[in-house]
Amino acid sequence: MVRNLKLTIFFYLIINIFNISISNENFFKKGLELFNDKKYEDAQFMFERSIVFNPKDSFSYLYLAKIYNFKEDQKKEEKNLEATLLIEPSNEEAILMSMKIALKKSNYLKVKDLSKTFTKVCKKLCEENKGILESLENIEPKNNESWSKP
Repeated sequence: MVRNLKLTIFFYLIINIFNISISNENFFKKGLELFNDKKYEDAQFMFERSIVFNPKDSFSYLYLAKIYNFKEDQKKEEKNLEATLLIEPSNEEAILMSMKIALKKSNYLKVKDLSKTFTKVCKKLCEENKGILESLENIEPKNNESWSKP
């Protein structure tokens, strides 16, 4: 009797663990579909659910950052980009998005630091870095020009 009870509990746990792992994957896939259909509120909910089941899902954080970018909520966008980069420091899309935010904030040192990291890890978006660095050169004040006396 005790043996049957143990087996029943064991199989119950195995089935539940299997269902949780499948449901997490489904939350992200459903969120991605909704994101591509521009249903950002619903996609946000699905990505958040995905994170509940798998807090180390860097792609859910990345897509939440994209949603907050669309909503123009820079604080939450940055928070999710930071989470993405903590989990996956070589995520070039998150680095690039962080560089753009730092550029908007005129945080030139952060842009340069992120650019160095980006150069090391870039595979697909390498051309984007060049554009950001060019705009940085056009914006950043020159040391000898900005503080020289007339």
